[in-house]
Amino acid sequence: MRAGYSLVQIGLHWLVAIMVPVQYLTGSSIERIHHALHIGLTPSAWDVVQHQIHNYAGIAIGLLMGVRLILRILQPSEATPPGIWIGRAATALHHAFYAAIIGQACMGFVASYVWFGIAQYHVVGSKIILAMVALHLAAAAWHTLVARDATVDRMLLPRRKRPAENL
Repeated sequence: MRAGYSLVQIGLHWLVAIMVPVQYLTGSSIERIHHALHIGLTPSAWDVVQHQIHNYAGIAIGLLMGVRLILRILQPSEATPPGIWIGRAATALHHAFYAAIIGQACMGFVASYVWFGIAQYHVVGSKIILAMVALHLAAAAWHTLVARDATVDRMLLPRRKRPAENL
């Protein structure tokens, strides 16, 4: 295994990292649309646009995370030495991210196109992901400012092939 991540893995990480806040910024449009329709009003055109952005970006995030998961399985980074609790916690958080974000995308798809009754769980999922993102950012800050290690660099700079891998 090689240390760090490939350029594709890094690109996918940052693309998803940019798209997730879009979901939080556009998600409230859905409630406004449903409220307007419920009281017999026409929803604003901007809310309809935001709702569409939310739906399609959510589908894209789910697909991108699926690709990320496949790449992580096929091109794993260097394993954390066994017995280090921080490494085990980081691995658990990353696994939880894949499960939560892919699950969230699936619930959003179901809520939009199949059964709206799951929407309440989709809202709960968004709060869980928000807490996970806060923990992830706190850990990145800790690695950068306190531990002063190269952990964050792994998601900024693509891994280099070792001489033996060039053959």
